[in-house]
Amino acid sequence: MSSNNKERLAYFNGKIVPESVVKVPFRDRGFKYGDAVFDMTRTFNHKIFKLEGHIKRFYNSLKYVQIDPGLSENEMVNKTKEVFEANAHLLGDDDDFWVGQRVSRGIDLVGGDMWDTDGGPTVIIECMPLPLKPRARLYRDGIDVMIPSTRRIPPESISPRAKSHNYLNLIMADLEVKPQDPEAWAILLDNRGFLTEGIGSNIFTIKNETLYTPKEQYVLGGISRETAIELAEGLGLKVIEKDIDIFDAFTADEIFLTSTSLCICGVRSIQGRKLLPENQAAGPITKALMNAYVDLVKFDWISQYLRRLEQ
Repeated sequence: MSSNNKERLAYFNGKIVPESVVKVPFRDRGFKYGDAVFDMTRTFNHKIFKLEGHIKRFYNSLKYVQIDPGLSENEMVNKTKEVFEANAHLLGDDDDFWVGQRVSRGIDLVGGDMWDTDGGPTVIIECMPLPLKPRARLYRDGIDVMIPSTRRIPPESISPRAKSHNYLNLIMADLEVKPQDPEAWAILLDNRGFLTEGIGSNIFTIKNETLYTPKEQYVLGGISRETAIELAEGLGLKVIEKDIDIFDAFTADEIFLTSTSLCICGVRSIQGRKLLPENQAAGPITKALMNAYVDLVKFDWISQYLRRLEQ
């Protein structure tokens, strides 16, 4: 390990080493083809959130793409905790990490055919600071959602339920939206015209105190999405998974996004249409869910974000 105790450490193919030592060869299939899967959770007040749930989803992704990481689920959980503990001293009192795992199929064997690999899978476990400051204003102002013309890859082509490295479809949608509004978040339609998801984010609409969210067949079933559903049911709210179209979004009482870093965050506009009054970042039900999320994790992550606006 490096003597520089200010450098983050990562697990790389069996060893915990400084991040600067982690070098993925250019023939790695994750780099060449996006032939890799990953998962990502976060910490709240320096405690990892729902790690076992994330690892279970991660291993479902691995099973779907037929990659054996060479570690059991329990071993992956324990190694992840070990990596986090090795980096925990780098956190300030009001900071938190993303904590993630990445596994590719490995390195193509030179001179072999497409499926010959050399040395087994590439396995990485990492920590990195959450983007608290860049995203702080979202809790003051709300999120602006734009719907690009780029459509989500259909599940008949590749299931969105596997969290793969191949994000190009979502990235192209984001690139389409950013020139129109650099602060906007893209949410894609599927080929049938129904809302799906964006980069690392799920969408919910609220109408007459009922929550609606796209069916898991068409989106990655986010752990934060799952948590929002549990919290809503705990508040006595009905949650329905269904196809949601533009009409549903334009006529919703409230909309919010969920993601690992954002947890729950209110949407103030969609496709330029205002949903909320000025100086309001979230509707009443969204606020109630956000507060329930704070109670669940026993940490006020909303204030953690908002404090960044004062810095």
